Amino acid sequence: MELVTVLLSIIVIFFLINVFSSQKQGKYKNFPPGPKPLPILGNILMLDLSNPHKTFYQLYKKYGSVFSVQVGMKKIVILCGYDAIKDALINHAEVFSARPVNPLFSKSIKDHGIMFASGDNWKVMRRFTLSALRDGGMGKKTIENKIIEEAECLVQKLKTYEGKPFGNFTSINAAALNVIVAILISKRFDYDNPTILRLVGLVHEILRLLGSPWARLYNIFPTLMDWLPGPHRTILEKLREFKNLIRVNFTEYKKEVDVNDQRNLVDAFIAKQQEGKPESTQYYHNENLTTVVGDLFVAGMETTSITLRWSFLLMIKYPEIQEKVHNEIDKVIGSARPQMEHRKQMPYTDAVIHEVQRFGDIVSTTVPHAASQDGTFNGYFIPKGTPIIPMLYSIHKDKEYFEKPEEFYPEHFLDLEGNFRQREVFIPFSIGKRTCVGKTLAKMELFLFFTSLLQYFTFKATPGAKLDLTPAMGSTNSPKPFEVCAIPRH
Repeated sequence: MELVTVLLSIIVIFFLINVFSSQKQGKYKNFPPGPKPLPILGNILMLDLSNPHKTFYQLYKKYGSVFSVQVGMKKIVILCGYDAIKDALINHAEVFSARPVNPLFSKSIKDHGIMFASGDNWKVMRRFTLSALRDGGMGKKTIENKIIEEAECLVQKLKTYEGKPFGNFTSINAAALNVIVAILISKRFDYDNPTILRLVGLVHEILRLLGSPWARLYNIFPTLMDWLPGPHRTILEKLREFKNLIRVNFTEYKKEVDVNDQRNLVDAFIAKQQEGKPESTQYYHNENLTTVVGDLFVAGMETTSITLRWSFLLMIKYPEIQEKVHNEIDKVIGSARPQMEHRKQMPYTDAVIHEVQRFGDIVSTTVPHAASQDGTFNGYFIPKGTPIIPMLYSIHKDKEYFEKPEEFYPEHFLDLEGNFRQREVFIPFSIGKRTCVGKTLAKMELFLFFTSLLQYFTFKATPGAKLDLTPAMGSTNSPKPFEVCAIPRH
């Protein structure tokens, strides 16, 4: 009983503090419309905390492309539809390119790195990272060759299964991770390397837990949740382990760099540290390096590997589509090594890859943005600091933009003559100043990995398997566990 009394007292005190602080904030005038919030809780009870994008999509149909919800005491603006998202992220980029405070991440990474940083630190780190990625070969033949070599290693790994069922896709994650590692420290790891296996496991577990109701509740009521047990404590522990693993294995392996022989991103960063300029100590410190590397690992590995897992599942679900891809690969590439120059001659395969991304809807909402200053958007007043959530789901899964949004339909990206059709409304990497820094690299990886695997294998379901296309719970939409057989074609 004493524990219950203490917990109730904490909750009451916490609520009173929030009520008092909200009264000081004053009322929002001319704020985007939305459902009426309850005291203290806001609109939490009406949200699907496991899949909030689905609740947002229903509210979009009721309130329009710019509306608001309240979670706890925090008001959030939701952007839906291509026009509203483009207007906000392109035409109002300076106002909407900040990040809101994320209690879970602020404990671990603070305002370091790229993904969750704002202000000058974000600008400096993003500029450096883009430059280092380009110098490392992003979008060029050098990195293309590394991806091709890694794709061949992945093919050899899948051959070891000898056509038998497998459901462990760690090698897919490791292959994507190796491409990033090559740019970061000019190294490659075997797929069974303990460091790689632990990194893959940590990223997977962190992203799964971040999509849980517990994690979302922590970000709404951090002061209260700090007193309570639950999975949110596991997330913080795993974030610390992830950060330490990166620090030990990727950012502290060398202290000095020959400025005339910078071979990778970590070399370039350390060279910046050695310049002795004010910027060197203000921005190019070890905490930023560790967080930048972590950001690139998560962004570069997880979305690519999830997309490839979706491609396996969809190929075994729709063997007739897989057969068309096989025919195009045989016609254009034959037994040669797939290269990026082949893509223009392979409209159907290109359309299938794009449709896998659209259908899988890997990221239903972007990482939240925030208003960097008071401003007006779409006729509504949005105060500084207000979180902004652009909902990509409202584009990629809406009939206004795609003819058959709930189906896997490669023809979404083909014209009547069978030529590949680029779609402006297709924005899986988001748009604007916060678009994914590794977008060019990811596109190259998806084409080369996919064509290399389909060149060598026919993917089939295990006998009697029931294939579920419903995404698993998590902060990203990955397929639920399934098994596949990679049958050699030749």
